Amino acid sequence: MRIALAIVAALIAVPLLIGSVRGLESTGGGEVAVVRDGGPLDDNKVRQVIDPGSGLTWTGLWSATHLYPAQQRFYTITADGKRATTLGVDVVTVPSSDGVNLGIEGTLYFTLNRDHETLKKFDDKYGTRTFRAQDDRSLYPWDGDDGWSAFFGQAVRPVIDNSLRAQIGAMRCAELVPSCSLLAGPGLKPQDSNASIARVQDAVNASLARDLPATLGGDFLTGLRFTLVKVTLPPEVQKAVDGSLAASAAVSEAQARVAQARAEAEANKARQDGYDKCPACAEIEKLKSLPQGITVYAPGNPQSVVVPSR
Repeated sequence: MRIALAIVAALIAVPLLIGSVRGLESTGGGEVAVVRDGGPLDDNKVRQVIDPGSGLTWTGLWSATHLYPAQQRFYTITADGKRATTLGVDVVTVPSSDGVNLGIEGTLYFTLNRDHETLKKFDDKYGTRTFRAQDDRSLYPWDGDDGWSAFFGQAVRPVIDNSLRAQIGAMRCAELVPSCSLLAGPGLKPQDSNASIARVQDAVNASLARDLPATLGGDFLTGLRFTLVKVTLPPEVQKAVDGSLAASAAVSEAQARVAQARAEAEANKARQDGYDKCPACAEIEKLKSLPQGITVYAPGNPQSVVVPSR
């Protein structure tokens, strides 16, 4: 009987001990925790929020802790594998108003809203469901960097793409890539793209501040700032631009040679006119052009110049 009671006590004590140990949580300086009840007699509602850099905190028996990033994060859209985020190498391809498919690369900076009520709402909407990662795994947003990137790629990225399409689609290629003017004929001069890029960034930031809360269902992301890093042309268009630049360089080089020849001819003519007016000047110039060390100079003689051998 005592043995049976001991076994029952052990079966009860061991889970309680495990639950008690797991009921203590702490957060690092760059993470915030949303704790949900999870015991056999509890509901599954949010129990509490633990701020960054906390000490050991009692979260209850068998509660689930969802860790989210608390510091500023960034999401990079790029063709450079060294700068790409977890989602990998990619660009947003957007047609300009004149039909050129432009590759857009940039970075969005943001911070997860750490207001406790907002975090609870975020965890209710997104922390209780999974998102498809690049390797086809189903991950929660709190499943490390891969889980966060999976959430961001599915929930936030479409809003970024839509904003970029709206802004880039209203501009001509030459406004963002000055070399596009080479393909539009001689009437269009190259433009300064800096002002256009700044205008796109401002419009995208305003659009994201308006559209993301409406799409996500709350002000879950704060400090939104998109930086447009690079605008690229399709390979075939870039090839045409390079050809046009090469042709322009060849024309400029030929024009420079013509101008140089014309200048030399005019200089020679002016020099000859001077000699015609001053024969003595011509003789002086001849003397100046003689090599050093001559011993004999006899104008009109085939052996007029003799230079001693060394």
